[in-house]
Amino acid sequence: MEKRRLDKLGIETSLLGFGCMRFPTLEDGKIDEILAEKMLDQAMAQGVTYYDTAFPYHNGDSEPFVGRVLNKYDRSSYYLATKLPVWMVETREDAEKIFEDQLKRLDKEYVDFYLLHALDKERFEKVKKLGLIEMCEKFRQEGKIRYLGFSFHDDYEVFEEIINSYDWDFCQIQYNYMDTDVQAGDKGYALAEQKGIPMVIMEPVRGGLLAGFSDDIEEMFRETRPDQSIASWALRWVGSHANVKVILSGMSTPEQVEDNLKTFDHFETLSEKEQDTVKRVVDTLKGRVQNGCTGCRYCMPCPSGVDIPGSFRIWNDYHIYQKYSVVQNRWEKELSADAKPENCVECGACEEQCPQKISIREHLKRVQAELDHPVWK
Repeated sequence: MEKRRLDKLGIETSLLGFGCMRFPTLEDGKIDEILAEKMLDQAMAQGVTYYDTAFPYHNGDSEPFVGRVLNKYDRSSYYLATKLPVWMVETREDAEKIFEDQLKRLDKEYVDFYLLHALDKERFEKVKKLGLIEMCEKFRQEGKIRYLGFSFHDDYEVFEEIINSYDWDFCQIQYNYMDTDVQAGDKGYALAEQKGIPMVIMEPVRGGLLAGFSDDIEEMFRETRPDQSIASWALRWVGSHANVKVILSGMSTPEQVEDNLKTFDHFETLSEKEQDTVKRVVDTLKGRVQNGCTGCRYCMPCPSGVDIPGSFRIWNDYHIYQKYSVVQNRWEKELSADAKPENCVECGACEEQCPQKISIREHLKRVQAELDHPVWK
């Protein structure tokens, strides 16, 4: 099993981390504990030492389940990570109560890696206002937290503000070969590396999107390495970055565990030829983008309430991955009926403001038509 040393902390972890948010489930939605325990046992047996859970995972069932399974093993044989749900906290007392409850749910005396969960600009303001870092420092002094970090979902500028605000032990970002300019991205990786802050990576396979493509894309990978799974390319791309110390994979089946263990048992960073293959794949996928919307929002607010950049983002992702399932929830649920392109009255105000000179009115018609009647499922 590939190991990485976190010099700042003086410890070594497995490069593969088990993300405990996508366990197999039963018909009632509860964790299939028999199968999930076998998966965790297999990971432990083959040297995985990092296990990542959180308060809300599996509707609150992940922490107690993971804690019970790990109780079979020597406490020094693994690292356990969980997170404070900042959005649920209104007072410091709320946060203290949640943390103490987490220790009970996990049935542990301490947490190795504790994260302020899913920070963005608004949540970070709350963290500062309520003194949550100071609270975590107190718990660290009491021996209940070993290492303090944060996970992140916002723009790079916010990441820069957060990472420069405190001497973090580690940080966790979304990073994969399709998201190098999304959220913290390449710039965030470079900044953390420069500061010597170890990185834990989530969404290396972009929620499964990078595990399977249309035949023409998969053939590009197979021409170079026919023996490698498509998902392994995404994991190896992330692991080819030296300051990546843990790569989280939310495994849902024994087959996924097997494939990941195969990738990390004899881990290989990408060769120059393989890097070129990934670049060709990315260029091909991004070549499917339907317009050059950068999300600058100069077109907003729309007088008719249409979410123009949001609609284009969904449309472009639909074409990139050629799967409606990728965008279905965003199109049918997250984008409200009032914000859909069909509400456009073609006033043209948006096109006067667009620095990319996009034919917004024409493209909005295509968005509505193509997503209401998708060709790709």
